[in-house]
Amino acid sequence: MISVTPSRLALAVITLAAVLAAGCSKEAAAPQRAAPSVTVLTVQPRTIPFISTFVAQTESSRQVNIVARVSGFLDKIAYQEGDLVKEGQVLFQLDPKPFRAQLDAARGELQAQKARYTTAESTLGRVKPLAQQNALSQADLDRAQGEFDAARAAVFSAQAKVTEAELNLGYATIQTPVTGLASRATQREGAYLNAMSSDATLTYVAATDPMWVTFSVSQNATAKMRDMVAKKQVIVPVDNRYEVELVLSDGTVYPYRGKISFADPSFSQDTGSFMVRGVLPNPKMELRPGMFVTANVLGATRPDAIVVPQLAVQQGPKGHLVYVVNQSGAAEIRPVVVGDYLGDKDIVVVSGLHAGDRVVVDGVLRVVPGAPVTIVEPGAAKAGDAAGKAAPKPDQEKKK
Repeated sequence: MISVTPSRLALAVITLAAVLAAGCSKEAAAPQRAAPSVTVLTVQPRTIPFISTFVAQTESSRQVNIVARVSGFLDKIAYQEGDLVKEGQVLFQLDPKPFRAQLDAARGELQAQKARYTTAESTLGRVKPLAQQNALSQADLDRAQGEFDAARAAVFSAQAKVTEAELNLGYATIQTPVTGLASRATQREGAYLNAMSSDATLTYVAATDPMWVTFSVSQNATAKMRDMVAKKQVIVPVDNRYEVELVLSDGTVYPYRGKISFADPSFSQDTGSFMVRGVLPNPKMELRPGMFVTANVLGATRPDAIVVPQLAVQQGPKGHLVYVVNQSGAAEIRPVVVGDYLGDKDIVVVSGLHAGDRVVVDGVLRVVPGAPVTIVEPGAAKAGDAAGKAAPKPDQEKKK
């Protein structure tokens, strides 16, 4: 039997404690974290389009109210409501019989006045030589001359009544003066139309090619644009030849572009903005009056602009920021001021970045401020993320 002395027992306890401490220290030692892989973009200023966007509404370039010019009964509606009608096409037909009767009466009156004129002319021709020979008095000559002048004036008056009757008969057939879309008829067949009342308005025709688009520019936007032009931050097109591009409500871009045709010279007292109008071709009638669209005004440019992907810009407690890789390979925070969006993926940085800065555009979420990063080719950072997710963790390997 082996005897254990107190000194040997104490030595064994100390040795066991040392072994356990060594084992714990090995398990507690964590592996050093590898520098995250990121993709960077080297900032290079370039000239980009400066696009102004507005909420706009389409409008017919020529909308005409179709109004009855004469009173009468509506005999026929001669068009399909809502369809495209051509210039000169018959839309409505009033009962023409009363107007034909008026024309016949006017023509009869004209013939009667012409007969009186012929008689007066012959009488004057006989009286003049006799008066010169003193065979008739001067009063007889004056009377014959007066009858002749009155007969000639009566012919002119009768001719004017014939012209008026012809016009009224023509007005009984109501045609469209423009090519466009015809609205619904406000009166039905058989109704009596009074040309002097509001019932005389029968429908309207809206021309659709070309089409107008109108939008409002605020006073603040005008002042901002003027300031940017003065600072050479924006270059306007020559002779202000702006183009208008439309984006429809479903997000599709209208295939035809137009131009600015009118700008209101004064601001509205109600809205503090002024109206701008563009004109666009509409050969396929894709645009209809009253549509709400987005109008992009093109033509201006922004020189020396700095553009980065939207994913590279983060929102911090004090504003926007990006991560920039410095010369030592570490990531640092850089506050920036952003401007307009450029397309669906990029954004303009107004201040905070300079030419040659390396901005982290992929792998932003893995960056630790002040820590080193590993710059890889585009796409490699995402591949690293996938590999990291697929690889088992160290504690999982131990459990296996």
